[in-house]
Amino acid sequence: MESKRQQKFAGVIQEDLAAIFQREGMNYLPNTLLTITKVRVTPDLAIARIFLSFFNAVNPVHALQTIKLHASEIRYKLGSRIKDQVRIIPQLEFFIDDTSEYVERMDKIFDKISREERQPDSE
Repeated sequence: MESKRQQKFAGVIQEDLAAIFQREGMNYLPNTLLTITKVRVTPDLAIARIFLSFFNAVNPVHALQTIKLHASEIRYKLGSRIKDQVRIIPQLEFFIDDTSEYVERMDKIFDKISREERQPDSE
């Protein structure tokens, strides 16, 4: 369970990274909408795990690799925004958030179940 401090710091990182991606996201991934769905921070605030969702991306894995290639540049830009609030700028780890795909898959399963014929209870 995350402490209040971790949650607050994760919120700051999410807000500032969102601003960075909104301004300069087209430089990294043209014609792709990038959303930061979740940020988790380690207890020592040294590592931030950022979960990204890509819309309009042909290959989300390739898009994630592109973001990972620019991680040091993104970290530098984040550092210039939050340098007055923290002692160290956390290392950034990026992951694909597949929650929407999971929800879609579950919806299809539930639709399939609801379309099947119901067998009467034999009691």
